[in-house]
Amino acid sequence: MYNKFNYKLYIVGLITGLINGLIGSGGGIIIVPFLKYCVNLDPHKSHATAIAIIFPITIISTFIYFENGYVELKTGLIVASGSVIGGYIGAKLLNKVPKKLLRKTFGILMIIVAIRMLIKCFC
Repeated sequence: MYNKFNYKLYIVGLITGLINGLIGSGGGIIIVPFLKYCVNLDPHKSHATAIAIIFPITIISTFIYFENGYVELKTGLIVASGSVIGGYIGAKLLNKVPKKLLRKTFGILMIIVAIRMLIKCFC
């Protein structure tokens, strides 16, 4: 399975890392669909694997952002505390969410984010 996709895995990793480094986002919107449709992973595994992939990207990006003075530490720590709790709850709930609902929810969130980005670009 993976021999056929090795070069694609590296390329999507590179693209994801570049986008994350530039705009601080991109892991989920790139990796989840790639794992689902190109590697044929189950939606639950795609989401969970994407989180595992995003973790090291986030660490290195955060270190470099912090080093360059871009991190608002107090705000970041407050939001992170809520995010850790939400992440724990979400990870526990993942197995309980049907594949179809997970796919629809992810798709709707991507559409909302895309619309908001377009509005910001043109306003």
